[in-house]
Formats: sequence, structure tokens, C-alpha cells
Amino acid sequence: MSTPNGIPNSGPSYIPHTALGERQLRLLPWNTPDGKPCYLSADSHDSRLSLLADDIEAAQLDSGEQVLAGAKAVLGDPKGGERAVRFALTRASESLEDVIRIAVSRAGRIPASGL
Repeated sequence: MSTPNGIPNSGPSYIPHTALGERQLRLLPWNTPDGKPCYLSADSHDSRLSLLADDIEAAQLDSGEQVLAGAKAVLGDPKGGERAVRFALTRASESLEDVIRIAVSRAGRIPASGL
């Protein structure tokens, strides 16, 4: 089953186009302590919290590139054992969740006229 934005509904639910009055809510790259998505309502894209979220997204994307390189190395090693493959797959699925969240967040900030 998929959400309205086409993302499988197997993990946290993301709402990309949530509006509060005239302002769009930005999906942040972290969750509440109880695992629910966090949103930011800001008048400026360069507020301190927005810039922090941008930095965290950049770090998550960099980490995803490193995880991908490591997973490819594990898969390319014929002597790689089950533990190594499980570890690589676990890290890759975590990174993929981050990347999907970033994509949904960024898609939610594209003006309707830009679609």
C-alpha cells in the first residue's frame, strides 16, 4: 500500500504538502522522541532551524554515499559473510529512509507553479 505521494506505507508517514494558513510546513530530517515526524513553520528559508535542517540533510546524503560504497564493496566480495551482508543491508535501508524523507521534504517546498 502506498501513501498519496507514492511512497510505500511501511515506515513513518510523511505529509509533504501540509499547509498552515499561507505557510507550508517543512518536514524536518528528525523525529520526535516518540518517533513521529517533525515539521517547521517558518517565514524564512534561512532561519536557524531551517539552516540546521539543511546541514543535517547534507550530512545524511553524504553518509548515504558512504553507505552505498560500503554496501557495493560487501556485495562485490565473494567471501563476504551473512553478517557483513546483513550489516550492509541494515545501513543501506536506514540511508534510503533518510533519502526518501529528504526527497519528500524538498518536494513539499517546491512552489505549485514549479510543478
